Order: sequence, then C-alpha cells, then structure tokens
Amino acid sequence: MNSIFQQLVFYHFLETIEFLKPFRFSVERDGREVGVMQGFIQKDGGPVKCYLSRRAIINGGPALSDDITEAEVEVLLHKCVTGLRNQAIYIETRNYEDYSAYRDVFEKAGFRYDSHYDFIINVESAEQVDQNIGKSRKRDVKSSLHSGATIINNPTREEIVSFYAILSDLYSHKIGTPLFPLQFFLNLNQAPFSKFLLVEYKGEVIGGTVLLFDDNTVYEWFACGKDGVYKNVFPSTMATYYSIQFASKNGFKLFDMMGAGSPGDGGYGVREFKAKFGGELMEYGRFRYVCSPCLYSIGKAGVSILKKKR
Repeated sequence: MNSIFQQLVFYHFLETIEFLKPFRFSVERDGREVGVMQGFIQKDGGPVKCYLSRRAIINGGPALSDDITEAEVEVLLHKCVTGLRNQAIYIETRNYEDYSAYRDVFEKAGFRYDSHYDFIINVESAEQVDQNIGKSRKRDVKSSLHSGATIINNPTREEIVSFYAILSDLYSHKIGTPLFPLQFFLNLNQAPFSKFLLVEYKGEVIGGTVLLFDDNTVYEWFACGKDGVYKNVFPSTMATYYSIQFASKNGFKLFDMMGAGSPGDGGYGVREFKAKFGGELMEYGRFRYVCSPCLYSIGKAGVSILKKKR
C-alpha cells in the first residue's frame, strides 16, 4: 500500500519545512519503482541536543509493490542505511500495515523489530461505523453538542495557533517527546492531503485533530483536547468522532488512529480511549536501525530522564 507518507506530494510538502530534511530511496525494475522508503531527518533544540537527537523517521513504513522480491527489499534497505548512517543516530520505520513477510529481511539488514499497536477502523459502511462506536463515546458527543461545543471544519490561522498551544502543552507535560514547531502545522493546513477538525466552545478552541489522507485511508496524525476542564464537554472524543465521520462520509475505506502504545506498557490510557471507537487492534510494530549505538544510548537515557521529570 502506498500511503500518503510515501507519496511524492508528501515529499514536496516536507521540502517546505526548513527544520526537516526529507529523503527518498527507491528500487526500480524495468523503469518502474517497486520499493520506496521516504521520510525525514528530525532533530531538536540547540547544537548539542540537535546532534544527539538526529533521527530518520519513515512514517507508514516502506511502500512495496506486490511483486517485489526479497532481494529488491534488501537493496532498498541497503540504500537507506548507506544514505542515512552518517546523518542520523537511528532510522525508524513506523509501520501502518503488516510487514511480517519481510521481517527476516529487515533483521538480516540490521533492523530490530519492536512491537507497537495501532487501531484501524473500517469506515466503508456508515451504519457499521455507528454500531461499533461505544455508547459512552456517543453519549459524550451528544453531551458536548448539547452544552454548545461545535466543530470547526476550516480553521483560521489564529484558530490553528490556539490548537497548537493545547497540543504543545500535551507533548510537554504528558507525552514528553518533541513536537514539530508551529510552522509545520501552518504549512500542513495548506496541503491538499490534510484536514484540521477543531473543537470550539464559547468562542475558544479547546481541541481537535490533524488528519492526512490518501485514496484509501484517513490518518489521525495528531489529536488533543482540554478534557476535564469544562463540564459535560469532551473535546478529544468530539474531535475523533467527527474525524471518523469525515472518513466514512467521504468514501474512504479505513481510518487509522496511528498508535496505541506497546505490549506490556500497563494501563495505556490512549489505547483505552481509542478502543471505544470500534477499531481493530493491530500490531504492525516498528523497525529500527541504530547507526551509532553509543550516541543512541546517550539520547535514549536523556529522553528517559525527561519523561521521569514529567
């Protein structure tokens, strides 16, 4: 499956972001691409932190044709590692489909598999979508609407700035991982493959989602809400509910909730939240190639310390 994250239109979008460095590696046969690995190099903070946080992220995993051979996958992985090993501390594919058939090839190339969950919702039938969503989620949406909350379909720049403030607070105080700067989201709002759905209450933006889509799937890339702040108003639930409705009503087949933690992580709240929207829990996992084991260990320890402080 060629997700939006592996398409040239997304690569060209990445080129508009000055703090990201896009890359694209491919394998061709008879003038046709049979495999693509596309992503970006991301780093954060000042000079020292930038040096220690360099990572190559491949959202969605590689795009592989149905007839690609294992030998061609090996060539693709070799190209990727050779091209990135001096630019990033590690390379990570965040898989949104099943790559188990190629796991041995990845591991032979030096990639380690890490378990990671995802929720996928089939949205082809609006009736089935409605039946699968939990009663508590529907009740929260009705309560929010009754209290006066509304959905913003085409947000202004100022409304996106307000949404970003909520998202930034979430990443700083709960998630504990870096978030793209505001300019990333402002640029993304102009892209033809994205949609922002924000929640408004009494003239204030209190949550929302950032959706990306290709011909087949809608991806809920970012989501947040000021939950528990206003009585009988549930912005995170509203945002995800209407995102699923958007996917269903516009002819998409799947809604990808993009990430639900890892096995053994205990009572993972995000996974529990997403489970009540009727999706199927999948374990597509991630592949990671460590280019610099020493720097990787230092960076990993630093992230662990930051998360403990939060």
